[in-house]
Amino acid sequence: MAYSVGQRRNELGVRAALGAESGVLLWLVLREGMIPVAIGIAIGLGAAASLTRVLSTLVFEINVFDPFTFAAVPLLLATTAAVACYLPARRATRTDPLVALRNQ
Repeated sequence: MAYSVGQRRNELGVRAALGAESGVLLWLVLREGMIPVAIGIAIGLGAAASLTRVLSTLVFEINVFDPFTFAAVPLLLATTAAVACYLPARRATRTDPLVALRNQ
C-alpha cells in the first residue's frame, strides 16, 4: 500500500487541489486496499469450511470446526490489513497539493 500511495501521490495531490476533503482521500485509499483483503478472507473462509470435512476424517476425537478460530483469524487479518492501509492513507491525506503539483 505504501508503494501504491507513493505512485499515486500526484493524483492524490490533484484531487486535494480540486477540493477533495482529507476524509474522501482516506476512504479512497482504504477502500483500494481493503477490497482485496475482504475477497481473500471470504475465499479463505469458504475453503477452510469446505476442508474441515477432509480434516475430520484424518484427525480423530478433535473438533475441527472451531467457531472461535473461524472468527478470530479473519478478524486479526482484517485488523492488520486495515492498519497497513491506514498508515499510508493518512500520509496521503497530509500531502501538500502544491508540492504534489510542482513535482509533476
